[in-house]
Amino acid sequence: MNKNGIVTILLLATMASSCKTDKEKAKTGVQSVEPIETKSDTLTKHLKIFDPKLPTIGLLMYNGVLQSEVIASSDVFAKPDKDGIPLFNVITIAESENPIITEEGMKFVPDYTFQNCPELEALFVPSAYDMYAQVHNPEIVNFIRKKNKEVKYMVSNCAGAQLIGKSGIADGHKIVTWIGGGEQLQKDYPNLKVQDDNLVSFVADGKFYSSNGNLASYISALLLLEEMTSTDHRKFVESYLYLDRLQNWKK
Repeated sequence: MNKNGIVTILLLATMASSCKTDKEKAKTGVQSVEPIETKSDTLTKHLKIFDPKLPTIGLLMYNGVLQSEVIASSDVFAKPDKDGIPLFNVITIAESENPIITEEGMKFVPDYTFQNCPELEALFVPSAYDMYAQVHNPEIVNFIRKKNKEVKYMVSNCAGAQLIGKSGIADGHKIVTWIGGGEQLQKDYPNLKVQDDNLVSFVADGKFYSSNGNLASYISALLLLEEMTSTDHRKFVESYLYLDRLQNWKK
């Protein structure tokens, strides 16, 4: 038999094998296996279940808010302990369910509104570059007054101090605001004991905590975290956030 004949026989054998019907394959035990597509559930594992047994940290939001001041507080209090156990519920709150547009242009969807906000252990009041709309919004100011009656801690960052001043809840207490804003804050709310923002980054006076805002919001959050937990846990969260790298940063 010549080479052409051998090639022809091999081709015919291959075709015969590949043309077996499904019934024939079943008889011989040969089954076609379809690939199984597996998808990673990237949503469910990140949902935080509200635990009514845990203290709740509320983060106030409104349009134009500086997102670093919301993120800093969340960063600190949403971290579990060294054994992976959550210590707090961390929720965002706004006047309505509509997404909030931050100063930087991101959209944040609030967890609760002023109407259905659960009981809080602490409320963080952030700032915007232009506070006129917030200070003249009675819904926001009244919400702060209402929550002040139940919270153990009230925290303002940056120009959030203006909302604290407007509400009147911290009259007679020390407070600090953004660098350069203290003089006007004192004029607008003479009953506050406004500290020198050129020298002071953070103030704690009773239940009232305040900072210069932006990244200094981590200071108010971390020191309150230590007050509510322990020094060891505060240090653990600092290491979790690599804050030592930021503090020791060099070009």
